[in-house]
Order: sequence, then C-alpha cells, then structure tokens
Amino acid sequence: MEELEMQVVYIEQLIEGNNLAELEGFLNELNISDVEELIDELPEHGALFLETLSLKRAVNVFRILDFPTQERIFKKLSATKVREIINEMPPDDRTSFFGELKGDVVKRLIIMLSPEERKEALSLLGYPEDSVGRLMTPDYITVKAHWSITRILDHIRRYGSASETIDVLYVIDSEGKLIDDIRIKDILLADPDTKVGELIDNRLISLNANDPQEDAVTVFRMNNRVALPVVDEQGIMLGIVTIDDILWVANEEYTEDMQRIGGTEALDEPYLDVSIMHLVKKRGGWLVVLFLGQLLTATVIEQFEGELEKAVFLMVLMPLIMSSGGNSGSQASTLIIQAMAMGEVTLSDWWRVMKREIISGLLLGVILGILGFVRVAGFEAFLDAYGEYWVLIGIVVSLSLVGVVMWGSLTGSMLPFILRRLGADPASSSAPFVSTLVDVTGLIIYFTIASLILRGIYL
Repeated sequence: MEELEMQVVYIEQLIEGNNLAELEGFLNELNISDVEELIDELPEHGALFLETLSLKRAVNVFRILDFPTQERIFKKLSATKVREIINEMPPDDRTSFFGELKGDVVKRLIIMLSPEERKEALSLLGYPEDSVGRLMTPDYITVKAHWSITRILDHIRRYGSASETIDVLYVIDSEGKLIDDIRIKDILLADPDTKVGELIDNRLISLNANDPQEDAVTVFRMNNRVALPVVDEQGIMLGIVTIDDILWVANEEYTEDMQRIGGTEALDEPYLDVSIMHLVKKRGGWLVVLFLGQLLTATVIEQFEGELEKAVFLMVLMPLIMSSGGNSGSQASTLIIQAMAMGEVTLSDWWRVMKREIISGLLLGVILGILGFVRVAGFEAFLDAYGEYWVLIGIVVSLSLVGVVMWGSLTGSMLPFILRRLGADPASSSAPFVSTLVDVTGLIIYFTIASLILRGIYL
C-alpha cells in the first residue's frame, strides 16, 4: 500500500511538471494490474494514462477495467486513440464492451473499425446477450487431420501470433466441421512425421454458440480447460472461448446471485457508482414483496387472536417457531442454489432432493423439538411459568418445531427447482423470501397443533 501511495505522489509530480516522456517510461515499466490500481486511485487521469501507454499495453489495461471506468475513460480519449484501441482489442473483449454501450454509441464505434474487424464485431453482436457467442473470439489455429507435425509447427510460426491462445489446436475437416482438439504438448512431443489423425482421441468437448454463458462456466469447471471450441448447430467451428472470459462471467454470476440471495435485484454497476435513486429502485421492489408477505403473517396472527388471548404463552413462544422454520428454509435454499450453480444438481434431481430434505428436515426438527421441550421444562422447573399442563405445552412446541423445520427445509429446497422450471433465476428464492413464506405457513402449523392439543384446557 505504501508503494502505491508513493507511485501516486510521483505520478502527480510528473503530471504537474508536464513531464509526459518520463510518465510514459514509468507507466510502461509497471504491471498491467498496477496501472489499473493507479487508475482507481487517480480516476481523473485515467484517459491520460491510456494516451501515454504504448498501444498494446493500453489495450491490455483497458480490457481489465470494469465497464463504468471504461465508459468514463472512453469519453475523454481522443478520436485517434479510440480508433486504435477498439481495432486492437480482442474480438471477445470488444464485443463485451460494445454490449454494455447504448446503440447509437456502438454504431459510431463500429464505423471506426476496419472492414474485417467490423464484420467480426457485427457477427459476434448478432448472438443473444448472455450467450456463449458473445464471449467467443475467432482468433484461433485450426489444422487438418492429414497434416504432419512438421507442417503444423510451420503453420503455428506463421499464424500463431494472431491467435488468442496456442495451448490448444483444433482439427477441422474440409467443410469446417470440428473433429477434435489437440493440446500443444502432444504436438511438441510427437515425432515430426506423425500425422494429426494419429493424435486424435475423440474426447472432444465443445460449446454451442447459443448456449447460456452459465452453462459454459460449468463445462469449464468440470473439465479443467483453458479454452473450448464453439460450434453451431451443424458442428461448424465458429470460435473459441478462453478461461479469462469465463472467470469474468463466473464473477458476475456470483455477484448477482449474492445480491439476489440478500433480497435485492442485481446491480448493473459497482455499488459506489450506483445513484441513490437507482439503489432504492433495485431494493424497493423486493422489500415491497417481502412486506406484503409479512402482511400475510399479520393476517394469520389476527385469525388466531382469540387463542392468543386465552393462552398468552403461545405468543411468547411464537418467535422460537418462526425463526427455526425460516432458518431451516434459508439453509436448504442456499445449499440447493449453490449446488445448481456448481452443476451438482439438475432439474431431474428434484425427487432425490425432496426425499433427502424430508428426512434431514425431520431429523433436524426432532433435534430442535427436544431442545424446545427442554426449554419449556426448564422454565417450568425454575419459574413455574406454565402450570400443571406444562408437558402438553412442551409437546406443542416440540411437534410444531418438527413440522415447521421439515416444512421449511422442503420449501427452501423446492423453490429453486420451481423457479428454474419457470425460467427464472433460482437465486431469486433468496433467504428473505423463503423466510417470509415459511413464517406464514409455520404459524399456521403452530396454531393448528396448539388448537388440537390444548383445546378444552387453555383454548
């Protein structure tokens, strides 16, 4: 941190002295991540840094900035620098940037591209917003099955510099259909006269250009790849997706899920860049929904108002029941959402999950039910709180906890499946939402059991 502060002071001195030559030399010696930190510390000079850096380094810095920073800097860059950067940017990063901009801005930028880059950009932007097609780059190396290792190496030397990665080569046929992929390690270790066809193992893993980006994250995670080929419906190879783009997607998905689990809509920008009114709008909708849910809770309590007047202890013990059901539901919901995100659970597993949650909910309910009975017995022993029928009250609490915890676990685990089936984000079955839903139904379970057991005694 001290080093960063010293760099900030030094750069400010260079800028004040208009010593741009020394500033250029200093910035070009730094790591890309260090320049990004300096832009965060000195946002007003971000455009100057990119104007000063060499083109290649300027592009590499720009592509790792978050979108609000990119947009802010872009507005201050000279037209010449804008043209250079967007033409030099990798197609996948350029598509991601264009996808965040307004339509009229994108049109103006596309005109600045070279004819070849313009065709590429329009092609990638033609895919759905959250599809794999938006992530892919057409910069990769393909080979033919009848080529020898010697010819492949010559091919790499000639075209490798324009490829996003040469860790993996892709074997295609005469029609452009993807046959297999081969690691560069296998190429380097093979005999020079070996044919590509001899190295094919038919263990190809590919993505479809129209697949959701979330699915691509799962495929990468399960297969430990640095890059995967992208094909169309006919198996024609269109491009590749690399691990760096997938990491960005995974981070965005994780951030959105955490915000939704917390009971708010996902933010489109970093928290500190979001206006107060926009923040209120994002949070207000969910709060209104949760408020309406709590109104149902109040309605249930009003329906059992007579019972509560006759047995005040029911009101005293009510938070114990409500919190236990909400907690168990939140636990189950969070576990299933995480399992879905990791690809460990699919829609077809709903019945297995239901059986597991019924059993685990029952066991957890029994544990809490025993503790609830002990609580009632303890208060009776030391405070004489419940009178001669304290055992029946303890049974009401115990049975209610078993029912509410089991119901909470079942509800929390099934809601993500229902939302996924309806095409919604499972993360929307967030902890506050599940808790509110279980509160309402939990009270009905509690008062129903109390009415059955205590009728004619207290009620």
